[in-house]
Amino acid sequence: REKTMSTASEPENPAHYDDEIDLFELAANLWEDKLLIAGVTAIAAVFSVVFALLQPNIYEARALLQPKAGQEGGASALARQYGGLASLAGISLPSGSGQSKTQLALQVLKSKRFAYDFAERHGLLPALFALDDVEPSGVLRFDPELYDETSDSWRREAEPPRQAKPSADELHEAWSELLSVSEDKELGFVTLAVKHRSPALAKQVADWLITDLNEALRAQDLAEAERSIAYLEDQLKTTAVAEVRTLLASLLRSHTESRMMATVDPAYVFAVIDPATVPEKKVAPKRALICVLGTFLGGFLGVLLSLFRRALRNRAAAA
Repeated sequence: REKTMSTASEPENPAHYDDEIDLFELAANLWEDKLLIAGVTAIAAVFSVVFALLQPNIYEARALLQPKAGQEGGASALARQYGGLASLAGISLPSGSGQSKTQLALQVLKSKRFAYDFAERHGLLPALFALDDVEPSGVLRFDPELYDETSDSWRREAEPPRQAKPSADELHEAWSELLSVSEDKELGFVTLAVKHRSPALAKQVADWLITDLNEALRAQDLAEAERSIAYLEDQLKTTAVAEVRTLLASLLRSHTESRMMATVDPAYVFAVIDPATVPEKKVAPKRALICVLGTFLGGFLGVLLSLFRRALRNRAAAA
């Protein structure tokens, strides 16, 4: 019993009090350096406000698209179904990959070749690489040290192997900042969004992209249909097997229908459900968030400076 009483009367671990004393001492030290911390925080707040105000407004134009139904077509299905029969007769049937045109169109949209051809066709390279300012009227002003609008010539200095005029590789790097595409897997809708400092140009680029993408896929399928029709007509002239002739006739009819649809339908791959409009509100930069984060980082830096200065003083006193 006495042993128990003596144990209970022993003092608690003094490290607990040391930790509390250290915390109080830390708070006291920070309070002593309150002017330093406040000064650093204020400077960081001012710089963050200036930085936020200097950032140009970015606008986003969005369009909602619906993939056209029946994009794979019947020719591919027929070729897959009766390809064995045709091969026995010594005929190699032309057929598509069976890939959804929606997925194909999305990959084409992200491709380097389509991006550069699109930018060249619509004269977008200066707006992406040499833009200096956008006037309230919507007129684009270019940096004369990068691009001469009068002579349509590039003047920027670039390290080899890059040239003054932006290349397809450079454009492809900037393409993801300009364009974003998202697909609703459940409903099938596709949202196309274009970001730029000019709201009018963002809307115009979105419209151009939809038109050019439909046209690119339509031209590709038209060329494929013409080649397939020519091939099938030749095979019909030289094939005597009734079953194979029936198959070739079905394929010919299917490719003819595909050619007709590609000719008459301007919205070949995507139909516009909600067209892009000129955005009125910016989507970036988040100036309030920049100011808050800048001020917070300034306060954190002030605390670190206070602790660093206190550590140097303690080391000097110990020496």
